[in-house]
Amino acid sequence: MAAPRFSLLLASLLPLAATVQEGWRSMDGTPIPESESRKSRNGFSATLIVTPDQDWQEKWNTPPETIPHFSEADEVHAGEELFILTFLSNPGMDGSRSTDVTCDFAVTRPDGSRSIAETDLPCFRTTLQGDPHNVYLSGAALTYIAEPDDPRGTWTVDVVIKDHHRAVDLPLRTSFVVK
Repeated sequence: MAAPRFSLLLASLLPLAATVQEGWRSMDGTPIPESESRKSRNGFSATLIVTPDQDWQEKWNTPPETIPHFSEADEVHAGEELFILTFLSNPGMDGSRSTDVTCDFAVTRPDGSRSIAETDLPCFRTTLQGDPHNVYLSGAALTYIAEPDDPRGTWTVDVVIKDHHRAVDLPLRTSFVVK
């Protein structure tokens, strides 16, 4: 059986114009409830999405006043791609406005075996120029390409986003079905 193809991408660290105060909010400011894939703690917020949008980088790399919209996917067929993206807001900073956020990625096949397991990837280590409450795309993203012989069923994606300055870990989870 051929291994499914996952690749780690480095993403742009440009901010989104929308801001997040405590926790995630909708466009009209209404608080959005936490879920397995969207959490906040001690002012730090993170969310995990799986999108089929092959143009996700172009959608993200737009002027700050343009708010990108990503399709979300919960299934994929052989030959199709999914992109696993993490977003964050209000990372802790040191005195020079440097952030220190790392991510642990784990993808589990339907049989319980691990397809990928990476720890302490530098997801958001930068000197922050803008408002920390902006929404930022983490610097690490996964691409999944469904191979014809990949196991069918539910694949689980676990990401732990760790803000080392705030001493906060946010465990996030989502899944998709390979058909």
